[in-house]
Amino acid sequence: MSENQQSQVRWVTIEADYAGQRIDNFLLAQLKGVPKSLVYRIVRKGEVRINKKRCKPDYKLQAGDLVRIPPVRVAESNPLPSANLDQVQALNQQILYEDDLLLVLNKPAGLAVHGGSGLQFGLIESLRALRPDAKHLELVHRLDRETSGCILISKRRSALRALHEQLREKTMDKQYLALVRGHWQAHVKFIAAPLLKNTLKSGERVVRVDAAGKPSETRFRVQQQFANCTLVEASPITGRTHQIRVHALHAGHPIACDPKYGDQVFDAAMQEIGLNRLFLHAHRLSFKHPQSGKTITVDAPLDKALSQALKRLPA
Repeated sequence: MSENQQSQVRWVTIEADYAGQRIDNFLLAQLKGVPKSLVYRIVRKGEVRINKKRCKPDYKLQAGDLVRIPPVRVAESNPLPSANLDQVQALNQQILYEDDLLLVLNKPAGLAVHGGSGLQFGLIESLRALRPDAKHLELVHRLDRETSGCILISKRRSALRALHEQLREKTMDKQYLALVRGHWQAHVKFIAAPLLKNTLKSGERVVRVDAAGKPSETRFRVQQQFANCTLVEASPITGRTHQIRVHALHAGHPIACDPKYGDQVFDAAMQEIGLNRLFLHAHRLSFKHPQSGKTITVDAPLDKALSQALKRLPA
């Protein structure tokens, strides 16, 4: 990775929208590519100053604070993609809701939410290219690359904080549609199974049910029964990596065409009817608007691949 040298001291005056953010998190955002250890080191050594005074990593910024950021070696971040790329332009057609504070988008399957791990750019980089005047676009939550549907983006840090609070308090409601193997038993409405995340040497993340894992809970409800599979609605109460996919597998009903946790025989049958992607779609998102307090509910329609697959399934 190429690097450049930020050779001069920078002085940054804190805007009101950043009030309440910890200085360490602020620096990590300002110094993209710099290891956390280096950020803490420059704070500890007094190279970072707030209003010309030393500070601690947990200091919470206030509007009007003057922050001294010392010269550091910064890894060059990936440039934003061209706003003229077809893949980037197509996102304009996927916006389901938008106002001055946030937007909800129907993320296409196959698009990562951010660049990295060999990807030049992802959803958030594409949105920043489309909206160069929106300086504070941030993901409120994430979706797996293979998963489509509702994803929430904040435009202001104040909105991001309020929406993250809803996630912590579990007052944001996310509902997914998943096509799973076999006949889901209607009485299985709730799965609580701890999930443990492992990262393989290749960098691939794999999750399994394990007593040593983090508490994880998902609600399930049968939507439609087919001859050899079931369309279920899944509502995650916690937000663990691959949670719905692993909980469905744990219940004995892997999701159709899941490249990590699927069943090869079932997936082959699904491919015969034209399904070639994970059948997991975030179809509804409900939350309180961070400014008005009004409940916003957004629905994302199924894409062509999923809707056609449902039409071809034998009853």
